[in-house]
Amino acid sequence: MNALTISKLAKQGDVGVETVRYYQRRGLLNEPSRAAGIRHYGDEDVRRLRFIRAAQAAGFTLEEISVLLNLDAVDDRKQAREMAETRIAILDVKIAEMQAARAALSRLAMDCEKSKAQACPIISAFEL
Repeated sequence: MNALTISKLAKQGDVGVETVRYYQRRGLLNEPSRAAGIRHYGDEDVRRLRFIRAAQAAGFTLEEISVLLNLDAVDDRKQAREMAETRIAILDVKIAEMQAARAALSRLAMDCEKSKAQACPIISAFEL
């Protein structure tokens, strides 16, 4: 077992120390007892911190991550899968919205190139 300080834990999780403390306040990470005035973290803490970061990158909220961590403890794969499927559906909607925004901006950029004599279509599109 590695005995890591909070700063070394944060570095291994690619977060700041305050992020580790925030996750502890939210109940996502345990706060170990002090040994000689210093808190020491182990491999499980690193694994959990990396899990939190990966789940956030996948779009899960901290509340959802808390649920996932609890599901891991009881090996409830069905609910974890359902949460993932819900997250996928939400991401699909966001992807469609972003693709539509990209297409609209592409059209505006092409129109801007074509219409040199008129007001810029990009600026005009965003005017009130």
